[in-house]
Amino acid sequence: MAGQKPKSARTIAIEVLNHFNPKRNYAGPILNKLLGETDQKQRATDLVLGTIRNSRAIDTVIATFSGRPIERIPGKLLNIIRIGTYELIYSPATGQHSIVNEAVENAKALVGKKQVGFVNAVLRQITRHITNRQIQLLPQADSRCTLAQTPAIGCEFDKDFLPDPEALPVDYLSTVFSLPRWLVSDWLGEFGEELTRQICFASNRRPSIYIRPNSLKTTTQDLAQKLKKDGVEANITPDESMIKLKSPQAVTQLPGFAEGLFTIQDITASQAVRILKPQPDWTILDLCAAPGVKTTQLAEATGDSATIIATDIDAERLKKVKENTTRLGINSVNIVSYEEIRNSKFDCVLLDVPCSNTGVLARRIEVRYRIKPKAIKELTKTQSKLLATAAPMVKPHGKICYSTCSIQKDENNDLVRDFLQKNRNFELKSEMLTLPSAAMFDHDGGYTAILTATK
Repeated sequence: MAGQKPKSARTIAIEVLNHFNPKRNYAGPILNKLLGETDQKQRATDLVLGTIRNSRAIDTVIATFSGRPIERIPGKLLNIIRIGTYELIYSPATGQHSIVNEAVENAKALVGKKQVGFVNAVLRQITRHITNRQIQLLPQADSRCTLAQTPAIGCEFDKDFLPDPEALPVDYLSTVFSLPRWLVSDWLGEFGEELTRQICFASNRRPSIYIRPNSLKTTTQDLAQKLKKDGVEANITPDESMIKLKSPQAVTQLPGFAEGLFTIQDITASQAVRILKPQPDWTILDLCAAPGVKTTQLAEATGDSATIIATDIDAERLKKVKENTTRLGINSVNIVSYEEIRNSKFDCVLLDVPCSNTGVLARRIEVRYRIKPKAIKELTKTQSKLLATAAPMVKPHGKICYSTCSIQKDENNDLVRDFLQKNRNFELKSEMLTLPSAAMFDHDGGYTAILTATK
């Protein structure tokens, strides 16, 4: 960027979307390559992720108020309009005038002057139909003409354009939260309407960054003080186990990162090891270890005194485990190839299996456009095989800690019960399903089960 004028966040966001296809690639790597060209990195990131998370709702607004089907708008033109529409609806602090004007300027630069009039007309038409960019959802807002921004507020239009939430709850939630119909339908059947709305809001939130202090080197209070001293605003979680950053930060630039004082981890993801309560005299296998977040948590929880074996079927990704253990100053983790552990016995096997990621849709933004019921069936086969692989590796009275970042019963309690039916020498000691939440201490969803070998 030296010697060149930095690009605007909106320009970067348009370039990312022009190269992004939710079914073929990931937005993150494209975004990371382009972020060096702007001095508005966080804003560019929010525009990209927010537009992708809310694309179905955004496209519904564009089609309704432009009078033109989305399919008939050229891709590059559509992405300019999508980003402008995202800001009009979901960034109420940003002035409408600047949103429309920069969209017009980007249209001139990227798609030619002939298209400027269309971009200007569509965004101004949307603006004319917005009656309140920040209305309280309850009791004022009409659900059929309001797109929710948070559980409390939304953007209100002057026209009913959304499905009736009472008559068509699946269509309504699927449209408003840009989620697959089949997935919303599953959630409604499993959790009911109130919890499903909670899941939908959490799936579309801007997820917070949480820090897990490295207890081998520091305490939660001391790390929080260090962050505060360096001007990083943060809150300690109610159980005092983790720290939430008040605003997004470049993690590797945070004070204490290079010294190995912390690891980034979501609250829910940290629960599996906490529920397991590993002991310093255990021999533990982390069977799906990469990138090592839970591996290092096991080491910290056992005072770096347990014997921890980390492996993964993807040998290349095991390099990340080594990087993390080195940075954190951990000595109790031995990284071995997948083939080396087949005939070993352990006090515990941690099994953090590949899953559908339905509990982490706010972070893994592409998942909502890729996951299908058929894919979940295939995943359950893999998960069952991994449980079957782990079972003979457990010593008598040892444990399997099975965890996912899914909230689908097929991958969680149904699969565990099927395993117990086939493996009578195991019993369920405990299980916990956590649904994602958009509350103050927001978090992802996930599942953990502790299975104990009876002999």
